[in-house]
Amino acid sequence: MDIFDRLLQDFEQASTWQELAVLVICIGLAWLLTRSFYRHRDDGKPSVWFGKTALGGALFPLLALLFTAAARMLVEHYQPVFLLRLAVQILLSLAVIRLVARVLAKTFPNSTLVRLVERIFSWLAWGVAVLGILGVLPQVMAQLDAVQFAFGKTSISVLELFQGAISVGMVMLVVLWISTTFEQRVIDDMVKDLSMRKMAVNLTRMLLITVGLLVALSLVGVDLTALSVLGGAFGVGLGFGMQKIASNYVSGFLVLIERALRIGDNVRVDGFEGRITDIRTRYTVIRASNGRESIVPNETLITQRVENLTDADQKFNLSTQIVVGADSDVTQVREVLTSAALAQARVLAKPEPSVFLVNFAPDGLEFSLSFYINDPMNGQANVKSAVNIAVLEGLRAAKIEIPFPQRVLHIQNNSGGAIPASQG
Repeated sequence: MDIFDRLLQDFEQASTWQELAVLVICIGLAWLLTRSFYRHRDDGKPSVWFGKTALGGALFPLLALLFTAAARMLVEHYQPVFLLRLAVQILLSLAVIRLVARVLAKTFPNSTLVRLVERIFSWLAWGVAVLGILGVLPQVMAQLDAVQFAFGKTSISVLELFQGAISVGMVMLVVLWISTTFEQRVIDDMVKDLSMRKMAVNLTRMLLITVGLLVALSLVGVDLTALSVLGGAFGVGLGFGMQKIASNYVSGFLVLIERALRIGDNVRVDGFEGRITDIRTRYTVIRASNGRESIVPNETLITQRVENLTDADQKFNLSTQIVVGADSDVTQVREVLTSAALAQARVLAKPEPSVFLVNFAPDGLEFSLSFYINDPMNGQANVKSAVNIAVLEGLRAAKIEIPFPQRVLHIQNNSGGAIPASQG
């Protein structure tokens, strides 16, 4: 009850209406500046400072916090404040939550785990704000500092654990922000090849995260010289238990550097055929035309045979077989098949479709129609079906027979006489 009595006393001593007017002016000024900055943006894409709307980013609560904190310090020289003190605590939590959420959303746009981390952090931030508003945050911190844990000869409190975790988290947040901004502003503009861009992004993020982690550990008081033992153990682990993982990581960078395989190439690996949709540091994702995906370790791409079905100009060959009657005009059949292929918008005219008489089948003449497309990522079965339908319609229009299987049976009775043959 002492807490609420103190809050009530502060409320009665303060000039609430004057503080409310000052707070409205501060928030209105922050809103005007945010709207002005939002209108003068060049790309119009969601960023850390702006979301899909002007107020959806971290800029508005930060500006509102800045103006409100300045107004609070000014008003406190003349009278006690209550509403402005509460507003500073609320805006501080809102600005930190919005900043963390926007950085994580830009760095990991499709991660469910990151959304969970955002919710947990939001609840913690609002909890700290409530404790600050009630004025019991110093007492809570003192109680946490009183709880001690012993690690060998070192004693550490729960408060120090929380402060260390917050310090590491904020440093890593800044590192991720710098990494994402560098990728979008520098790498995306300078590196046009998708595979090389992927390699540059992976190297940049790995380097910055490593540096940020070392800086964060030094800030919380961890002796970095002690990590030499850990580094030696990690090296031994790489040599024995983690050699496959290390091999896949090295192979991933070799694939990206050599550019023998690139994102968008159609490949066949161990009997699985599809298009490379992503090359990670440890594995490569290959997506088949039927929607199935195969996760291939990068070491496989280096040590085993891989068929790259895509030329440098992205041409992809498809073929289909047709059987016509044995008395059909070969020249006419070739014209019908070629015209049927060229009638499809996705079929390339250069190189032009080719038709070959490949076999004298028991039921007629077997032809092979081969043609090229340059967009296999849009599907192969659909264009092949369209060509087959056009071939069927063309053969029917030209009165060319498409024979069905026929067999002649000779049946002999017990007396040795032959029964007339029947066909079917």
